[in-house]
Amino acid sequence: MILEERMQVYLDSLDTGNTLFLENMEKEARMEGVPVIRKSTQRFIKTLLAEKKPRRVLEVGTAIGFSTLLICEYGPAELSVVTIENYEKRIPLARENFRRAGREEQITLLCGDAEKILPSLEGEFDLIFMDAAKGQYIHWLPQIKRLLPEGGVLLSDNVLQEGDILESHFLVERRNRTIYKRMREYLFAITHDPELSTTVLPIGDGLSYTVRL
Repeated sequence: MILEERMQVYLDSLDTGNTLFLENMEKEARMEGVPVIRKSTQRFIKTLLAEKKPRRVLEVGTAIGFSTLLICEYGPAELSVVTIENYEKRIPLARENFRRAGREEQITLLCGDAEKILPSLEGEFDLIFMDAAKGQYIHWLPQIKRLLPEGGVLLSDNVLQEGDILESHFLVERRNRTIYKRMREYLFAITHDPELSTTVLPIGDGLSYTVRL
């Protein structure tokens, strides 16, 4: 946990919750061991949506569609979302959740590898939310920048890797070292790019907030 546990418990106690549909969806996902964004990340996204009121959103990493539907629910009525998912087993679940929520017309679900799909996308997105294969963030960045207009916001989730990002390379489990190395490269890239302004927040498992200058 990035924050001290007592502080996180207190902050979570202030949470006002989501719609009944989203609350039930999150509960079912956690029971099934399906990852969904943490409460603190949900709160941040809801506040960001209230402030920025994005019209067009790109999400990389749909899973079962929880964050997609959160964005639809708390964004402006005219908002549309393009979301990309590569894990075949979760795609039917996401489609069904979109149908049950009555949001099918608002969401375009693209199935496949983001590395192949991103170059095919056209236009710009006011908000881009990355929550997929963490070791690929650095590879996707050039295309993400292409799709982000001046003033557009890029949110990247899980960038602190349960605190591993702070450790020496040799203290990280061997199987996690590639992700560790690439995430460090990604964080350096988005904080030192003269075309971007980035802050990294200790929210959830780490959330980077980037604005295109």
